[in-house]
Amino acid sequence: MKVLSNIVMRYYKAILLAWLILFIVLAVFAIRLPSLLEGDGFKVDGEHQQVMAELTDTFDLPAETLFVVFDQTTDDTIEKTLANIERLNIAESIQSPLDDPSLYKDHIAYAMLHFNGDTKDMPGVVDTLRETIDNEKGVILTGGAAINKDINSASQKDLVNAETIGLPIAVIVLLLAFGSVVAAFVPLLVGVVTVVSTFGLMTLFSSTMDLSIFVMNIVPMLGLALSIDFALLLINRYKEELLKQSVHEAVSTAIQTAGRSIIFSAICVFIGLGAMLVMKVEIFQNIALGGMLVVFMAVLASITLLPSILLILKDRINKWTILRVKPGGTTRWRNFAAFVMKRPVTLIVVALIILGIGIIPIKDMELAIPQVDSLPITYDSRQAYELMDKEFGLGEKSTVYIIAERKDGWDNTEGLEEIKKLEAQLLADKDVDTVNSIFTASKISSVEQWEQSMQVPEVKAQLTPLMESFVQGDKLLVPVTLNLNGSSTEAQDWAREWSEKDVGVEILVGGQPKFNQEIFDEIFNKVGLLLAIILGSTFVILMIAFRSILIPLKAIMMNVIGLASTFGILVYIFQYGHFGIEETTIALIIPVIVFSLVFGLSMDYEVFLISRIQEEYSKHLDNTAATIDGLTSTSKIITSAALIMIVITGAFAFTDVMPVKQIGIGIAIAVAIDASIIRLLLVPSLMKLLGKWNWWMPFRKGPYKASKWH
Repeated sequence: MKVLSNIVMRYYKAILLAWLILFIVLAVFAIRLPSLLEGDGFKVDGEHQQVMAELTDTFDLPAETLFVVFDQTTDDTIEKTLANIERLNIAESIQSPLDDPSLYKDHIAYAMLHFNGDTKDMPGVVDTLRETIDNEKGVILTGGAAINKDINSASQKDLVNAETIGLPIAVIVLLLAFGSVVAAFVPLLVGVVTVVSTFGLMTLFSSTMDLSIFVMNIVPMLGLALSIDFALLLINRYKEELLKQSVHEAVSTAIQTAGRSIIFSAICVFIGLGAMLVMKVEIFQNIALGGMLVVFMAVLASITLLPSILLILKDRINKWTILRVKPGGTTRWRNFAAFVMKRPVTLIVVALIILGIGIIPIKDMELAIPQVDSLPITYDSRQAYELMDKEFGLGEKSTVYIIAERKDGWDNTEGLEEIKKLEAQLLADKDVDTVNSIFTASKISSVEQWEQSMQVPEVKAQLTPLMESFVQGDKLLVPVTLNLNGSSTEAQDWAREWSEKDVGVEILVGGQPKFNQEIFDEIFNKVGLLLAIILGSTFVILMIAFRSILIPLKAIMMNVIGLASTFGILVYIFQYGHFGIEETTIALIIPVIVFSLVFGLSMDYEVFLISRIQEEYSKHLDNTAATIDGLTSTSKIITSAALIMIVITGAFAFTDVMPVKQIGIGIAIAVAIDASIIRLLLVPSLMKLLGKWNWWMPFRKGPYKASKWH
């Protein structure tokens, strides 16, 4: 760190210029990012993807389908609307409710617009279609691409709304922490530079990977909170040093002390984010990439750009002081620390009871893949989809696509017998409603009848196109309708069972049940590895940092308890429907994302507190006095940093996209629990009870020595 501080001291003007150029260049790229985001990120490279590709490439099934819903309209309106859409010449085919009675019910009908080829431009197609039907009352466009387009738009609105709410409150917290207007706004400047630069880098990565629309919210949420937290720590140390040193010496000291803590904190957050890479689900890959990039940029800005700004400002960091802030610890915090030291057992019991009450609802947690309910009910695309689902019972059944492969083909006696055998096996399954095959579609009941029919030229001319719609070369398509909701556990079990079943030929299974099953299995199969990486690496790092066995064990156990309580509270808020929020399931990604992010962030506060306690303990080996001094000197900075994190992430509670709302509230609750109940009550109480055992390390030679991390 000393080398870094010397470089910054010597070249701070060049560093500022380099950051200015980098910011301008990346800002140009960042502007393009919203238009490059697509889909919700729930994608696994598995059987479902292979089957969907085969359906499009081999069997010419649509790559994308949009629905035009007609609510309380006339047949003339339906005919006119679809004629206008057909003139656009953008849909491969249009399935009209006027031609298909199954798409028409009372005063509700829907048309299906099928699209083939490259679907990258579907957002533009959605815009064009909406412009075409905009003047027609009761005509609404919905479907995957339309819903994703709306989620993208809602995400951008959410970001603006969250910043409008969170940043002014963050300024107030910074003013209370620093007292001066300039000191309060410098962290915001660093945060904006960090987020915009990261958006620019994400734009560059978009050429090599698909980016989820949720990146638009997660990256700023994490980037602003971390950047401001890091800046708060470094500026606080700089202002303390400025009272007893010159500007250059104060900046150098701040880099070498606070800068080290910032890097350590970033490493902890990196571990959590990096661990998500083991889950081969696109949204986790996106958040891991975006998160690691924004953390890297936050650290880089905090230890290079921020010190350079301080060197330019000099003592003007205190300009426009509106509050007098006392440096260091205060009598109030010392009295609180003494209070905790006198009642450790009582406070531990009280804290665990509070956290335990929060954990209780976790038994009812229901996890689901976010779908149309990610959007608020005010969006037309959600209203239309739910209307269509309700009236036509789309959710009551689900379709599975089975693609079977036979090296000798299917257009021979043995192949036809295999088709009939597979059809019989499927129909024997209690969860199967219908099976589509050449036999069910032609109403021919046996292989012999099929072969006899193919001997008649007129009949053969009719059966050949039918055969080609189900058979292409050595591949056979068998669409299967299940009497199960595609999102249900039973449908997932069915897809898993049939993927593993020996039916005599090689088969691949696709469709919504398989899609859900692969997502759930990937997460639940890898969650143990993710936990092992986060917990194991955190233990090792903290053990090395504090030369102790018990301190990292305590930190891990308390974090797990705090996060369990957080998830229970999320169930209480969202699943039970409290505080004006409609009842909904918890998005499948929430436990993984919140755990991975907050575990690293919590280590931030752990290091702040324990480092200072360790520093004091190394002076006089008095554990109680060291704990009081450490709590007194760090409580203010921990509280301020936590408030910043809570304000920035908690502001997303006022957003519309449900998974983003859940992530924001989840992080805010977890940080609040960590910075209050855990860090101010449990940690010091346990430090008091364990005494010198806090610093026990096997095979330590010689007397206790403080770690370099203080």
